[in-house]
Amino acid sequence: MAAINPFTISNLSPFFPSLNPFRFSSKTNNFPHLSLASPSFFNPKLRHKLHYRFSSSTDQSLLSPDPTVSKPQNTQPLFPVGSLDDSTSLPNTDSDSFIDIGQLFYLLRLSAKYTDVHLARAVHASFLKLEEDTHLGNAILVAYLKMGRLLDAYGVFRGLYSPDVVSYTALISSFAKADQEREAIELFFRMRSSGIEPNDYSFVAILSACIRTLELELGLQLHALIIKLGYLDCVIVANALMCLYGKNGCLDYASQLFDEMPQRDIATWNTVISNMVNELSYEKALELFRDLHRTTDFKSDQFTLSTVLTACAGCHAVMGGREVHAHSIRTGFERNLSINNAIIRFYTRCGSLKDVLAEFEMIPARDIITWTEMITAYMEFGFVDMAVEVFAKMPERNSVSYNALLSGFCKNGEGLKALDFFIKMVQEGVELTDFTLTSVINACGILMELDLSRQIHGFIIKFGFGSNAFIEAALLDMCTKCGRMNDAAKMFHRWPSDQDSLIIRTSMLCGYARNGMPDEAISLFQQSQSEGAIIMDAVALTSLLGVCGTLGFHGMGKQIHCHALKTEFVADTGVGNSIISMYSKCFNMDDAIKSFNSMPAHDIVSWNYLIAGHLLHRQGDEALVVWSKMEKACIKPDTVTLILIISAYRHTSSNLVDNCRRFFISMKNNYDIEPTSEHYASLVSVLGHWGLLEEAEELIIRMPFEPEASVWRALLDSCRLHLNTSIGKRVAKRILAMEPKDPSTFVLVSNLYSASGRWHCSELVRANMRERGFQKQACRSWIINQEKVHSFYVRDKSHPQAKDIYSGLDILVLECLKAGYEPDTSFVLHEVEEHQKKDFLFYHSAKLAATYGLLTTRPGEPIRIVKNILLCGDCHSFLKYVSVVTRREIFVRDASGFHCFSNGQCSCKDYW
Repeated sequence: MAAINPFTISNLSPFFPSLNPFRFSSKTNNFPHLSLASPSFFNPKLRHKLHYRFSSSTDQSLLSPDPTVSKPQNTQPLFPVGSLDDSTSLPNTDSDSFIDIGQLFYLLRLSAKYTDVHLARAVHASFLKLEEDTHLGNAILVAYLKMGRLLDAYGVFRGLYSPDVVSYTALISSFAKADQEREAIELFFRMRSSGIEPNDYSFVAILSACIRTLELELGLQLHALIIKLGYLDCVIVANALMCLYGKNGCLDYASQLFDEMPQRDIATWNTVISNMVNELSYEKALELFRDLHRTTDFKSDQFTLSTVLTACAGCHAVMGGREVHAHSIRTGFERNLSINNAIIRFYTRCGSLKDVLAEFEMIPARDIITWTEMITAYMEFGFVDMAVEVFAKMPERNSVSYNALLSGFCKNGEGLKALDFFIKMVQEGVELTDFTLTSVINACGILMELDLSRQIHGFIIKFGFGSNAFIEAALLDMCTKCGRMNDAAKMFHRWPSDQDSLIIRTSMLCGYARNGMPDEAISLFQQSQSEGAIIMDAVALTSLLGVCGTLGFHGMGKQIHCHALKTEFVADTGVGNSIISMYSKCFNMDDAIKSFNSMPAHDIVSWNYLIAGHLLHRQGDEALVVWSKMEKACIKPDTVTLILIISAYRHTSSNLVDNCRRFFISMKNNYDIEPTSEHYASLVSVLGHWGLLEEAEELIIRMPFEPEASVWRALLDSCRLHLNTSIGKRVAKRILAMEPKDPSTFVLVSNLYSASGRWHCSELVRANMRERGFQKQACRSWIINQEKVHSFYVRDKSHPQAKDIYSGLDILVLECLKAGYEPDTSFVLHEVEEHQKKDFLFYHSAKLAATYGLLTTRPGEPIRIVKNILLCGDCHSFLKYVSVVTRREIFVRDASGFHCFSNGQCSCKDYW
């Protein structure tokens, strides 16, 4: 639709022909099915409901609506004959006397005040005996509307011979409020066709209908008519127009209206601030709030303060939010419930749990929103059990409360608890909303349980929720997380062409990357670009940058970064964080640092990504420098930050274990964070790296809570590094007792036995794996060349240039052997002949990828390889010799981080 700029006078002419100023017709409006000549323009079902029987009796119901219409709660008249006491000065209503119009108005006021439908109908009956009085007819119509009797009011309207603008406006407004926007718009057309000009209240009423239905085109036409009739200077009309533009995302039009308004009220400011918040322009909202207090005498009301607090939470304006909190106390809003709820929401995003609890304790009266906000707060800070306790204490609950707890479980990775709670919701008959179902689908994605995901998928289809686009997108994402890529592909290909496919394309891209299918991910992205089917918004950019980082696709990642710069999405903190992560994973730490320094604002994730990037490059000293800058900037660390800092001591240039111990001990006192299993695993990894295996084992045994398998796995990895099979055997038994289905533990134990020459034990472990149906993860390496991912597996000959690659590798192996390379056959099964062992080793995926890189790049260019698991010892040794005989730098990113092979040395110093 071509948008019409209502501010340009030349654009008004199509709507106001000189001989017929702004007459709506079936050719110029959006409702050609409406016949303006017909007095009955509702559908047949509604016309049937509006069939009334009129009677001259004043003591019975004069209007008999359809019996299916709900009746008012008060069905007895408040003022039957003789029921009023002496204190009520009721005018004389003797039936034989002359009917006083003033008395009828008085009775209408009483009927509206006490919701007495019978009294209103009695007045209505008296009105029918009189000559037409539009003023009194409007009063009866309004009285019915105040009592919620919309059909009765429409009956009065139908009986008026000459309804005026008040008659139409009252009905238009009521239809809009009753979710019958179509009828409201059609009634406005009928008013215009009858020659009645709308007033300011008419425009507010019809604009309300447009706001509810997001009818932007009709709103633009109304804007033109408002200018022509001179109502744009009316504050309430301009406010309604601004709200319409804000709801439709037309912030430029809303801002221009605001700037040109000769008069404003507090509702004007509230509308423009709310528009900015709804469009995520939080900084502009805060600037408008400052202008409100700097340039006007208006005082903020509860709506202003609640909206501004939302803006502060959205842009993490901690000091600004605290100032608004203080302002609300100074201006007497400290007991306002909606503001208190907004303050809790703000401190949940930008404060501490202590701030949230302090505000919660000061609230004198709490509603269901307050309790739900507390559930959200506890979940946000990771206190799942406390959130469950709050839920149990709630005096009343609704579906939002249930959903807050359910989504909180998902946010904290508690997939099983989320599923148990969902089952409870179904058993209790709680309303299942789209949000409920997407949360439980996400829970399945967290658990990555294939069978469970199929059960939930079947439940949703069985109960008819599968046709919802949001739920379908969540199901597709769940399938990708649970390894059901075939099912995900089927859902993707049958996605309706008329529906927005951005979300599912993004899900498929991430799914391909997550399941080790980079070729498919890049192919889908390039296809989407050529078809123009992917819109690069902040979410899509973040996802695609993540894919590029996973693949190490530096060239494409740089293109997406450029696109983010052109579209100004680079100012989005989430996009900026993804750029840092992408560069750090794509062998380019320098650009990662530059991207961090160029960001307009940082959050804790920004700092975490920068530190993680340094650790990926084994730059522990640089990571600690960033941490020092964080402390100087008074940035409060989170749990992830502290895990990263502990890990940094593993990659420092000198042994700083004592510093690491002190840091670990100070966590609770300095940062108010209790050590978790992840923190202990990081410390164990540091101790193990520096050879303190016994101390690491003792630390785990003395943990104040039961250690998770990840803690023991960190020690087992250190045993692999130092070939300590005695401790490794004990540790492996513990892990296998905790996670008997984890194949990686079996593989590592088998390799430990093989390395120490205990072939029989190694073979027993592998036989046990085969009996249990476990398989080692397929070893895979890939390299990017000419904007395409080239993947290799062990002894893989599927590549189109396989013949040249194998010939080149044979030559390369011979050159390395001459230079002193000795194949390490310790990890190959002992019953295989020696020449066969070497054959297995020579054609590992990393060697094939390195050879392809040497064949396809110009002399002197570095080779960049990505590997999905750890480099084996033999490949590590081989690549060191390759860097010597080819005089090329070779970069490899494996599961432990980056290796830079140059002149026969590796940046990991043979500890990975």
